[in-house]
Amino acid sequence: MTLIIDASVALKWFVEEEGSSPAAKVLAGSDLLLAPDLIVAEVANAAWRAVRLGVMLPEQQDYAASRLMLAFDELTPLGPLVRRAVAISRALDHPVYDCFYLALAEERDAHLMTADRRLLQRIAGTLWEALVIDLRSVAID
Repeated sequence: MTLIIDASVALKWFVEEEGSSPAAKVLAGSDLLLAPDLIVAEVANAAWRAVRLGVMLPEQQDYAASRLMLAFDELTPLGPLVRRAVAISRALDHPVYDCFYLALAEERDAHLMTADRRLLQRIAGTLWEALVIDLRSVAID
């Protein structure tokens, strides 16, 4: 299976927080992991914020910065996704950032794995709901 991973999942690979165990299971699995290259900026920013809040050490932030891109089988440029991401954003009345992940899931006929509860609420009852997997649904052995 091909999974599109968003920043809400990827950050959990580098800092222990709710959902880190299922996120680690996804990372260790055999699925192809893809993301728009926007994920690099999003995870770096989230890690910066986590350091400021004292929930992540600077060394963890540095490790995340050096290892994040290695976790993916492919990072996709934003350019080819932007028109569809903007259209999805308008349809959902939701930030374009998240919609890049949905656009890539559509393009690749893949599923988006997310822990973003706001996005999960926004896509409920829409055609995008079938494309999205809530990280909380990943069983821990």
